[in-house]
Amino acid sequence: MAMAQDLSGSRGMPDWTEAEHLTGTTIMAVEYNGGVVICADSRTTTGSYIANRVTDKLTRVTDNIYCCRSGSAADTQSIADVVNYYLDVHSVQIGEAPKVATAASVFKKMCYENRDRISAGIIVAGYDKYKGGQVFSIPLGGMCVRCPFTVGGSGSGYVYGLCDKTFKEGMTKEECIEWAKTTVALAMSRDGSSGGVIRLATIDKDGIQRHVFKGKDVPSYFQG
Repeated sequence: MAMAQDLSGSRGMPDWTEAEHLTGTTIMAVEYNGGVVICADSRTTTGSYIANRVTDKLTRVTDNIYCCRSGSAADTQSIADVVNYYLDVHSVQIGEAPKVATAASVFKKMCYENRDRISAGIIVAGYDKYKGGQVFSIPLGGMCVRCPFTVGGSGSGYVYGLCDKTFKEGMTKEECIEWAKTTVALAMSRDGSSGGVIRLATIDKDGIQRHVFKGKDVPSYFQG
């Protein structure tokens, strides 16, 4: 007689209690003349369980460089911490703030060399005095490419068409803020792994300015 399959975890608990914490996520960044806008939802999941509704996925690397994290929360947090350490040492050695491209290169090296052991999709964005605002996309596997805008995470599949249709070169800072907020809100309305509040930041020569949009400040869409 066939035995019923045991669907519980190793301690007799439901499987989601032992599942990996994932920033299941919509993240994006866009360049404007003089800086960048970075934006993300705030939901972290453990299996199908929402472990944290207000995660901060906009992570400081240096004062003028941040990363947006998707994939395994533990993996991406660890990588960001290691890159932060390397760049702190590098800035002391060169006597000035690191370039955005340098930060992206270190992230690329970490993600590529550990591609078989980690789940990490990273967007690196920031400002330096040499090339201004820059956005680099480092998807799963460790490829690295600079682009005027990029979207990542599970919600990105719902909004790539919108981004391709509505993106305009030369948008102002205010236009980029509204465009990023609208895009992430639409992804949150369709992707079950994205949700919570919208965290957004602008980075330029004066540093970072952060914003949080919640409740009625998050654009809403028809739910069929």
